[in-house]
Amino acid sequence: MHPTIAAGDHRGYMEYALEQARLSPPAPTKFCVGAVLVDADKNIILSTGYSMELPGDTPGDPGNTHAEQCCFIKIAQLHSLPEEQIGEVLSKNTVLYTSMEPCNRRLSGHRTCVERIIRLNGAIKTVYVGIKEPETFIGENVGRKRLQDAGVAVQLVEGMHDRILEVSMAGHEK
Repeated sequence: MHPTIAAGDHRGYMEYALEQARLSPPAPTKFCVGAVLVDADKNIILSTGYSMELPGDTPGDPGNTHAEQCCFIKIAQLHSLPEEQIGEVLSKNTVLYTSMEPCNRRLSGHRTCVERIIRLNGAIKTVYVGIKEPETFIGENVGRKRLQDAGVAVQLVEGMHDRILEVSMAGHEK
C-alpha cells in the first residue's frame, strides 16, 4: 500500500522515492535509486521501483534493472504489454519522481532510462529529480537536455540533496 501524499507535494513524492532507494542493495558499482510513477491528474501512485528490485533477465533487455525501469516493467506486467507500449495506458498527465536524474549512458551498453522515457512518446510529461547523477561512473549526464529536447520537463526538487546523495552512494567507499 502506498502512502497518501497531497497533490503537488513534490517533496513528499521525492521522500517516497528516497524510501524506495533505501530498499536497493548497496554496491560499489551502482547507485541506489528510487522512483515513483504518478498519475498527477488523479494523484494516484501507479508504481514504484528501485535499483535492482526486479531480476535483470528480461528477454531482449538484460542487465541490472534501474528504478525507473522497474516502475515501467510493473505497469507493463499489470496491463500485459511490452514495456515500450505502456504509454498507451498511462494517463495524459503521468509524472515520474526519481531520486537521481535518469541515466543517459550505461556502461553495460543496455537501454538507458532516458531512452525508456523518450520512447513512451510523451506519456511522461515531467520528471522530478532529487539530485543530478554524480560523475562517479560515466562523467557528465546530458540526459536532462535529451529529455527536454523530447518535450519532457525536468525539474529538480530542492532541499534533499545531501540525504539523497548519502543513500545513492551506499556501498561506495567514502
